[in-house]
This record gives sequence, C-alpha cells and structure tokens, in this order.
Amino acid sequence: MNRPQILMEYFQAMSQALGSSRWWPAESRFEVCIGAVLTQNTNWRNASRAIETLRERDLLIPQRLDALPADELAELIRPAGYFRVKANRLKALLAFLNREAGYDLARLSSQPLDELRPKLLAVKGVGQETADSILLYALRFPVFVVDAYTARIMYRHAFVPEEVDYAELQEMFTQDLPRDAELFNEYHALLVRVGKNWCKKASPKCTDCPLGPYLG
Repeated sequence: MNRPQILMEYFQAMSQALGSSRWWPAESRFEVCIGAVLTQNTNWRNASRAIETLRERDLLIPQRLDALPADELAELIRPAGYFRVKANRLKALLAFLNREAGYDLARLSSQPLDELRPKLLAVKGVGQETADSILLYALRFPVFVVDAYTARIMYRHAFVPEEVDYAELQEMFTQDLPRDAELFNEYHALLVRVGKNWCKKASPKCTDCPLGPYLG
C-alpha cells in the first residue's frame, strides 16, 4: 500500500473513532485570525478565555480592536500568556489586514495563495503555523497546518525523521492528499486530538489509540 492510501486510511480510522472535530470554533473569520495569534505558546483554554473577554467588550471587530491602545489590549488578553508580546503581534496583524484589504477578509482571500502566504509570514510575530492557520481556517485555502502533534505522530509511525522541519512535513500531506481545504481542516484537527489524548510526548497510550493498529 502506498503512502497516500495509508494517510487516507489514517484519516478514516480517526474519523470513525472520534467523529467530527468542528474546528476552528469561532463565530467569524476575524476571530480565527485573532485566535491564531493568541494560541501561540499556550493551550486553547487560555486563548479562548482571552477571546471571550474581547467578545464581551464587543471588540472582535477589526476596526474597534485596531483602535484600542496596545497596553489596553495587552491587559484584556492576559489569560493567553505573553500578553504584551501578543498584543504587539495582534497590532501588526491588524495593520496588515487594514493595509492589504481594508480589514475585509473575503477580499483578502481573493489574493493568490503564493502571494498572500509570504506577505503573512512577513508580519511581525506570524510564523508558519500561525500563517497557515489563518490561511486554512479563516481564509479557507487548501493549506495543511502542521504542529508538534503532527510531527510526533508521523515520526512514531515512521513517515518522517524525528527532526523533520515544518516545510518537509507539510509537503508530505500536500503532495499525498487531495488539495481540499475541508479535508485538510479535519485531518489536522483529528491529529491534534490524537496527539493530546493518546500520542503524548511521554507515556503514549498506543494500545487504545485510534492509530494504534498501524504501528509496526
């Protein structure tokens, strides 16, 4: 069996065991962009607390959030950790959204992917995972997001070397799977769920893992 077939079998096994992920949990495309920054170096629970604070103050509107001074924004997103750094990163992202599309994410998504991704990566504080999360989850481009969970699972199943870099890991999925944003969305979400609950960094629970039967 070749690798594309195996990867689709993995997807089917995870889907059957876990059901739909319904990821990313957000009320708007803009909220996804904010969440992509707030989840850096923290867990989703902490990031969601910060997002909820912004929602309660009706600040999940680009123009309103951009008008807020950075120090006030930092205090509001304190639960997400590194709040001063993230406030500045959000400000940089907001400036980009304004400059490129007048805060209109539908307009932003009309740009060619091969032009838009480098522009996003040039925004201060936006790395590959953050940029690709915005591209996939907010703008719905067929871009596969990878992270530490993805790398760990693929290494333990002998698809990639332990020190695989982001681009190499992403390329594997992009080449071997149909280029479909919905598939990429759900596949990554399922890998995250498996990584969190079974394929842990220490003491992995392989016996009852949805992907356990595929280990050599």
